[in-house]
Amino acid sequence: MKRSSILIFALLFGRKVSAQEIITPPVNQPKIGKSLFNNTVSRNFSRKGEWFVHWGWNFSWYDTSDLNFKGPGYNFTLKNITAKDRPSEISTDYINPLELTTPQFNFRFGYFIKDNYSISLGWDHMKYVMDVPQTVNVDGYISATISNPAIPTGAYAGTYNNTPLTVKADMLKFEHTDGFNYVSTELERYDDIWVAKSQKNMLTMETGVGVGLMIPRTDVRLFGVGENNFWNIAGYGISAKAGLKFHFTKKFYLQNTTKVGFTDLSAIHTTGRDDLDGASQTIRYLENFTALGFQF
Repeated sequence: MKRSSILIFALLFGRKVSAQEIITPPVNQPKIGKSLFNNTVSRNFSRKGEWFVHWGWNFSWYDTSDLNFKGPGYNFTLKNITAKDRPSEISTDYINPLELTTPQFNFRFGYFIKDNYSISLGWDHMKYVMDVPQTVNVDGYISATISNPAIPTGAYAGTYNNTPLTVKADMLKFEHTDGFNYVSTELERYDDIWVAKSQKNMLTMETGVGVGLMIPRTDVRLFGVGENNFWNIAGYGISAKAGLKFHFTKKFYLQNTTKVGFTDLSAIHTTGRDDLDGASQTIRYLENFTALGFQF
């Protein structure tokens, strides 16, 4: 009886040990986000924990905007003004390290908080140039002299009630050319469209939303008086974007993105007399940029 018990115990214990020996631990597979374009996962690696940085150049288009000027002796609004960007001509400025910030550029760096989500900080250096001359409707009043020391306004003095007026260079020069700067934090999502078998090449859709500060350098001449003002926090902006990223190696990529944005600038510097004179406007824009990036 004792011998039988020992044999049964040995048999059961041996089976348990054998079962434990053949169980293999699960392989830690990377958690990869599902794409909107494919139910199956094509990549064998996760982006989580990686960083990226890119630099590129942009074009921008602006909706009409109401522009208000206010100070001693004046408070008037130019309605539905038109403006355009000012891209630099093709030159060595685009690759010269000493002139990289002269063209309209985009810089951004970010971190993948998940395989298919990242947070980033960036600088969109756009340019905004009001068309002069142009005819607009005006509300408000302009005294014969404005500000302090006095600035004569000549034939532009008067009271306006949705009155048509041709704005000429002797009345106004207004540009955010150094520039119309949007410094923003963005949240991005990525959806793979195509992944090569080598895992080195892929096409990915990027979408995102952002919020940030508007820090323009505004060049103004109001009735001949003003300056290229220093950078200041003039307001805020919000934006949304969508674009494509093509990885031509696992680390390097080329990106093209379109962004729509709304900005509210309530503290624009004008004559240089910031305690007296100022301007405000809201600007809606469409921006497209192409950038070269590195992911690591």
